[in-house]
Amino acid sequence: MRAELRVLSTADLGKDGLRGLRGLLDAAFDDFDDSSWDHALGGLHVVAGPPDAPFGHAAVVLRRVLHGGVALRTGYVEAVAVHPSRQGGGLGGELMDVVEGLVRGGYRLGALGAAERAAPLYRRRGWHVWHGPLAAITPDGVVGTPDEAGSVHVLPVDAPLDPAAPLVCDWRDGELW
Repeated sequence: MRAELRVLSTADLGKDGLRGLRGLLDAAFDDFDDSSWDHALGGLHVVAGPPDAPFGHAAVVLRRVLHGGVALRTGYVEAVAVHPSRQGGGLGGELMDVVEGLVRGGYRLGALGAAERAAPLYRRRGWHVWHGPLAAITPDGVVGTPDEAGSVHVLPVDAPLDPAAPLVCDWRDGELW
């Protein structure tokens, strides 16, 4: 049975929705911190269940990723989570169906940083591990992020990608990818 999913902006979640979402993310992840929380806000949220007590979530936020001298409008996927009591039933795939539609409909590229346990889901869905160089724009200039190798996945939409050219993400606090 498919879950009823809604797409809401961060502003549409309201105070109770934000509190419920943070509770879900804290339950689903062992290491969900305030920077990770900040990364999930400001875009669109795919929510399963009532906003104040969700049992599934994924966010798409706008980021700029430089590649081949072009700043690509990138739908960056954040905070994909299913409550532990509902994991293994296909809800993650249902959330990603909607997320991928949002990415394909509004961005030149999809990207995400995947934890090792979640990576097989994304690869089965057509996301590709980025094997080229990775870097970030930081207050100290462009800095390589080789520790992220193998965790960054991309979903090409209409941007030509050269795996020999680096992907360079914009700056943010916490995890850069």
